[in-house]
Amino acid sequence: MIGRIEGSIIETGTEYALINTGKIAYIVFATPDTLSKISKIKNTTLWTHLAVRETAMDLYGFLEKEELELFRLLLSVSGIGPKSALGILSIATVDTLKSAVSEENSAYLTKVSGIGRKTAQKIVIELKDKIGTGSEASALKGDEDTLEALVAMGYSLSESRKALREVSAKIENSNERLREALKLLGGSGK
Repeated sequence: MIGRIEGSIIETGTEYALINTGKIAYIVFATPDTLSKISKIKNTTLWTHLAVRETAMDLYGFLEKEELELFRLLLSVSGIGPKSALGILSIATVDTLKSAVSEENSAYLTKVSGIGRKTAQKIVIELKDKIGTGSEASALKGDEDTLEALVAMGYSLSESRKALREVSAKIENSNERLREALKLLGGSGK
């Protein structure tokens, strides 16, 4: 199994990066947030998971080992494949996702395309005891409210999520998080 990959970025697409490790270039699937970060640099190191299926061997990459660990926990839930697990990791930070699971907030997980109510509940039930609590547990409700406010202001769900992910975790007040997200989205934030 390939546990980590280090090399130069040849190109990034909407779902993958092509990483040259010498004489071999690997296609590595990653979250939009990870792809955005690595597209701005020449070299990167990613923690990886190799998903072997009958028809393909796909490599998934993560900047933080904590993301890889959550990815693997999600794969342990029946009915969740690598693409769905990557989609879940795309909606929020690891801590926010852990908080959603520990607080049994399955509705938060249904915001991923392809994850319905029953699957989200299954994730919560199967992972609640394995995940523990995220450090952002108290901020989860505020993030949901901020996300809804941004969407109500006309921003798309994906751009709202992206901006909210970029807001510092040190900012805990919902109004301040909204203000910072608006600044990132090009709004006045005042």
